[in-house]
Amino acid sequence: MKNRLSLLGCIFAILAGLLLPLSTTAQEFPKVIKLVVPFAPGASNDLFARALAQRLSAKLDFTMIVENKAGAGGVIGADFVSKAPPDGATLLFTSNALTTTAAVQRKLPYDPLTDLVPVAMVAKSGLIVLVRTDGPYGNTAELLQAMRDPKNKMTYGSSGVGSVNHVSTELLNSMAGTSALHLPYKGLSLALIDMIGGRVDFIITTVASSGSQLRAGKVKALSVTSAERSPFNPELAPLADLVPGYSSEIWWGVFAPANTPKALVERLNTEIRNVTAEPEMQKLFAQEAALATKLSSPEFGRRIQDEIALWKKVVRERNIQPE
Repeated sequence: MKNRLSLLGCIFAILAGLLLPLSTTAQEFPKVIKLVVPFAPGASNDLFARALAQRLSAKLDFTMIVENKAGAGGVIGADFVSKAPPDGATLLFTSNALTTTAAVQRKLPYDPLTDLVPVAMVAKSGLIVLVRTDGPYGNTAELLQAMRDPKNKMTYGSSGVGSVNHVSTELLNSMAGTSALHLPYKGLSLALIDMIGGRVDFIITTVASSGSQLRAGKVKALSVTSAERSPFNPELAPLADLVPGYSSEIWWGVFAPANTPKALVERLNTEIRNVTAEPEMQKLFAQEAALATKLSSPEFGRRIQDEIALWKKVVRERNIQPE
């Protein structure tokens, strides 16, 4: 009798072990998932997040809604998600403003390395080096030569202290032995206007933010900041051809609160990668000169760690002070 009871106990234990993963899988995704965008509607973060939410909702058994929580350069929205329950019901969609802010801001209400879990990098894009079309710089070599001449008072524009435009340019100054005065603006469009007017010498920015001025012929691109040529601008050589090792990209990605179950994070990563591989999503990314990525959650996490370390080094060496 004892042996029979023992055998039945083993059978029940095995059945329970088999059924548990099925139950867990069925409950992996909440019925409603909030995807928080920490920026105002209309820009690339919002555009990509809404397209991703729509495609995931159509494919999977949940409804994903996008909620904008703008403010403080993305800090308000990121902080909100970092303090949300780790059940998959609240996620963050942001760009590498997350890493540049972490490097520049002395005190944040959250730690991007311990309070958030990288789920998936959705897409990435190199930046471009822009000058005005009627200006004195015909190529990147001429621009770098002017920036190395101590007699020149070179200036560059950005969308603000700690922006990817700002730190990418200071990384260039550090690696290339160049110098230029930083002029922060409240929005890239204002910086472009001043560059066209001759008050700013150059800007490192995204293709999308300068598209209308490029098409109008008022500004021209000299090079790209990605390590390799971009398929969207194959005529532009990488800055790394003249400054070996230089590379800077903008990316967009999804994050979850810390302690979100690993199985849920991994499945989200898989489903997001499946969606971003679809032609419709890749066509949308192409509008921003961006490419879908295939990083796993751990690979994305290592990239976040490396990037924060790099930007902190740039901030320290270039003495960048928060606003």
